[in-house]
Amino acid sequence: MNDRQQGGPTRILIVDDHPMVAEGIRAILESYDDIEVVGTLHDGQSAVEQIDALAPDVVLLDLNMPGIGGLPAIELILEKRPETRVLILSMHDNPEYISTALSHGARGYVLKDVPTEEIRQAIDAVMADREYLCTGAQVALKPRIIDNREPLTSREQTILLQLAQGKSNKEVAVELGISVRTVETHRKNIRAKLGISSTAGLTRYALEHGVLQGTGSRY
Repeated sequence: MNDRQQGGPTRILIVDDHPMVAEGIRAILESYDDIEVVGTLHDGQSAVEQIDALAPDVVLLDLNMPGIGGLPAIELILEKRPETRVLILSMHDNPEYISTALSHGARGYVLKDVPTEEIRQAIDAVMADREYLCTGAQVALKPRIIDNREPLTSREQTILLQLAQGKSNKEVAVELGISVRTVETHRKNIRAKLGISSTAGLTRYALEHGVLQGTGSRY
């Protein structure tokens, strides 16, 4: 539950290392009476440091930024302020970028070449607790859907390997240097993608698909 006043404007934080892009988006969003832009920042570190003070409902986040990039920033932002929705606004339509951003906790993915009103649609969707993918992102992901089963990202494969070896969420978190909450989110995504609810089922899947042949993690 977000802590903005009931009926108040949706609070937006824009994080993009191109000032002209950030200010352009800000100008568009400030034309709406029910949206308040609480800040424009230019790197992930600043976003993480100021997330509590700015208290946005939605963060519009670029992926490629100096220092802390978009992907690790998603996890750090959500660890500090889990009620915030993260919406990726990127020029990249690579399916790995999209699926990995979603697996890290982003609620939506919008390409920067979309019509300006679609950014507003995406904000409304994530504020209604719905995932939002622009048409370009949906098209990019379609080739990766095989037999109606979305493939695991590299990160999810790494976590599946750890879980299939019998490690607890806490042990996986320590091993990979991430929070237990992040492991739980990945685990939920893995189960949803594979349609498997039990740990034994995950282990069986890992054995059948050669995941347990790996001896370590790339991360």
